[in-house]
Amino acid sequence: MNKVAVLEGLLFVVGDDGITLDKICDVLEINENEARNLLKELQNEYEKETRGIRISYLSNSFKLTTKKEHIDYYQKLIKDNSNSNDLSQAALETLAIIAYNEPITRVDIDNLRGISSAFMIKKLMAKDLVKVCGKSDLPGHPNLYKTTKDFLDYFGLASISDLPEINVNKNKNDEVVELYKSNYKEEN
Repeated sequence: MNKVAVLEGLLFVVGDDGITLDKICDVLEINENEARNLLKELQNEYEKETRGIRISYLSNSFKLTTKKEHIDYYQKLIKDNSNSNDLSQAALETLAIIAYNEPITRVDIDNLRGISSAFMIKKLMAKDLVKVCGKSDLPGHPNLYKTTKDFLDYFGLASISDLPEINVNKNKNDEVVELYKSNYKEEN
């Protein structure tokens, strides 16, 4: 097993949250010196001109970040995408989660979507459909997100209470349902 490749995957999975040196040691079951060597090896790979990301040490955690020298392109991407009136399925999904659960943290959005939403939230903020409305009391005090007046205008709503109700299907008796139970019966 290539531990450098595993480390790269770990950095990708943790996203904006980052990962501490202790957590790297714990997950890879290695000592601190070996973890530092793996990080250095991966950092050297990312420092090549042919790579667009790097490893940064921010807030006591290691994170994959973009290279500062490419910032003009990243800003252009966000700006260009913010001019489009079309919303992708992922954008609509993220907006619905925020609208029905606001105020909500990015981690809660990620948990509901099952995938990182950091980039999608940035795109929605660039379109002025979502904004930061405060900080959570959770450890680390993550940002809380909610929809904006532009969101209401975009969807023709007077207020957030005008959103249609979502009916969640629940069993009448909250019984456990056997998902793989077959109605097929064998005859002897």
